[in-house]
Amino acid sequence: MDLERGSRQNSAKKESWKTVLILAYQSLGVVYGDLSTSPLYVFRNIFSEDINHTETNEEIYGVLSLVFWTFTLVPLLKYVLIVLKADDNGEGGTFALYSLLCRHARVSSLPNCQVADEELSEYNKNGVAPERSIASRLKATLEKHKVLQRILLVLALIGTSMVIGDGVLTPAISVFSAVSGLELSVSKEHHKYIEVPSACIILIGLFALQHFGTHRVGFLFAPIVIIWLFCIGAIGVYNIFHWNPHVYKALSPYYIFLFFRKTHNGGWMALGGVFLCVTGSEAMFADLGHFSQLSIKIAFTSVVYPSLVLAYMGQAAYLSRHHHVQYEHHFGFYVSVPEKLRVPVLVIAILAAVVGSQAIITGIFSIIKQCSALSCFPRVKVVHTSSKIHGQIYIPEINWLLMLLCLAVTIGFRDTKHMGNAAGLAVITVMLVTTCLMSLVIVLCWHRHVLLALGFVFIFGTIEALFFSASLIKFLEGAWFPVALAFVFLTIMYVWHYGTLKKYEFDVQNKVSINWLLGLGVSIGIVRVPGIGLIHTELVSGIPAIFSRFVTNLPAFHQVLVFLCIKHVPVPRVRPEERFLVGRVGPRDFRIYRCIVRYGYRDFHKDDIEFENDLVCSIAEFIRAGSKESSSNNDFERDDKMTVVGTCSTHSVWMSEDNVDDMDNVDAAGPSELKKIKSWPKSSAGTSEFMETKSPRETSEFMEIKSPVKSPQMIRKRVRFFVPESPKIDFAATRELEELTEAREYGVAYIIGQSYMRAKPGCSMFKKLVINYVYEFLRRNSRAPSYVNVAHATSLEVGMMYQV
Repeated sequence: MDLERGSRQNSAKKESWKTVLILAYQSLGVVYGDLSTSPLYVFRNIFSEDINHTETNEEIYGVLSLVFWTFTLVPLLKYVLIVLKADDNGEGGTFALYSLLCRHARVSSLPNCQVADEELSEYNKNGVAPERSIASRLKATLEKHKVLQRILLVLALIGTSMVIGDGVLTPAISVFSAVSGLELSVSKEHHKYIEVPSACIILIGLFALQHFGTHRVGFLFAPIVIIWLFCIGAIGVYNIFHWNPHVYKALSPYYIFLFFRKTHNGGWMALGGVFLCVTGSEAMFADLGHFSQLSIKIAFTSVVYPSLVLAYMGQAAYLSRHHHVQYEHHFGFYVSVPEKLRVPVLVIAILAAVVGSQAIITGIFSIIKQCSALSCFPRVKVVHTSSKIHGQIYIPEINWLLMLLCLAVTIGFRDTKHMGNAAGLAVITVMLVTTCLMSLVIVLCWHRHVLLALGFVFIFGTIEALFFSASLIKFLEGAWFPVALAFVFLTIMYVWHYGTLKKYEFDVQNKVSINWLLGLGVSIGIVRVPGIGLIHTELVSGIPAIFSRFVTNLPAFHQVLVFLCIKHVPVPRVRPEERFLVGRVGPRDFRIYRCIVRYGYRDFHKDDIEFENDLVCSIAEFIRAGSKESSSNNDFERDDKMTVVGTCSTHSVWMSEDNVDDMDNVDAAGPSELKKIKSWPKSSAGTSEFMETKSPRETSEFMEIKSPVKSPQMIRKRVRFFVPESPKIDFAATRELEELTEAREYGVAYIIGQSYMRAKPGCSMFKKLVINYVYEFLRRNSRAPSYVNVAHATSLEVGMMYQV
């Protein structure tokens, strides 16, 4: 099953219960690991502030009440019941919300948007708001003011940057807190030499496992999380009945009032530690593309939520009868564990902490790919780790960068207090961004009343603003780290996006007019050599400047020219039958085409041979479909007239694939070689007999394309591409198809523009710094686009200097 077919099955509305339960099981190991390990450090971080635990137990009851209601309102009410419904065709995360807004209002940062993109099946808008409604007026305001569009983009980038910061801090604090349980078994002198090295070794092992993929890691980690949740839930029940059966009274919000009345400023500053109980809630939304809404909801409500509530209640019950532990062990998790169970629980906790880090790491991979697809992050290598489950990816560069930063945080801070302060600020900032974007989605996308959006912002925004203020006050005590890290990543993303936009604007301003092309004549002024030339361009219309430069400096060009534009649209996936937009540039005799290949930000890019086959077949289908229309040298199609041609319909008409074990009768010159076939008569044994043609001009010819070996059994795919005999295809179209098959036989050459950007003379020093140094540094050190991953023998680079 390929990724596209798997994505269609994964996004089906009706999933079998078996599939849902399997995904719910996997989500425990991928999504909820971080959330389930929060009891390791929440109480310890809260009581590290100036809060004394007195005999009245008002402090511990107030903290338990705060934790319970925060855990209920944010993960359960906000995310499970509301935010998960704002998925972008099954995808979640900050950029999924931004993508939804871009489709319902013209605020997209992508410069090459087309009206044809709105006709995509997944480009659904859920209806149109009435003209005089608040939603329509808000939409008009956003579309009118560029400043508001930039603010919206920066808001999404801030959320993304803080998610990356959370991905650095969460593994560090989870693993460090789990390892800190050794303090009950080892003396303080030896403990300080064991804690940090042990945490570093575990972190290195965690990131080394990522290349196996979410599917394998999910099945491996899920049992660990289930055992962990069972342990803390069972220990919680034991502590409740053994130490304080009346601890359930603390669930009343009244104890929150008593807590703040008694602690004043100390209680307010402790809110940053309280919010750590919902660390990992954003992963439920960010990892939505790996699973499904129903599976995530089932796992949370049936397993995660009750287990964690019992764990917190059990800790509070134990601490309500042991006031001295505040000074001896700083309210660590392990003091509430029965002594005989501490060693096995310590082992399970360390494993669970490793699992807990998996959730945010997986979410970062997903959101980085979204940013890169939407031109907001430098190109990185994306590895799809599963051919069956769509969206499960691994990004090597990001993985190792996160590992180095995690090790730096662990070695640098060396205590959970500063790590908790940093993680709390990162988490709350991401949630604030989600709340702001979600309020716009409620109005613009769901077309609900503005009072509902205001109520959403008021309830959750007020809660999160209080926690944000408490976290920000600890800026010098560790909270500075996520701010500094977010600033670095925000700068990288915005500079890359700014440079990409300026580069596109330069291409638009310097594109060649169609009249210049017509003036060259049918031969376009140069010798036409056999083969297909793919000229990559970011332009969706017009002739790029790279073409004129190439023609000026080289006296020959290919028999068939294709201006190839590979672009991403603000949808998760584009269906194969809607992938290609094909049009003609100039008269038919020029044999120049434009092909726009559209991908969603979650789509998988095929390998080069398969992509070439799809591209050639889409052009062939375009020629066949347009054969009924008269087209002469003087009456050519307009440059902006494009036809949707998909890979599915193309294959069904022009290509058929067979798995062939015996390749003796196939030319073995190489995977890109082709073989002309005149007829396919059936023998008595039912096999095909091959006869080579001597003339490539016959209309009943066939062309065979050998794809590279992809299966371990060495079974090759034989692709037949033919020009059918049909009265519906006129002579001109038949001739055009024959020339296309000839050109494909000689091979495909990629002409790629190697761009160098420089700021215009006389511009500000700031712009020179951004363009000449920062953007150019990012461009030189980023991955090449996926479409240029071809052999050097078939690629040609043309240097272009962009002055922006």
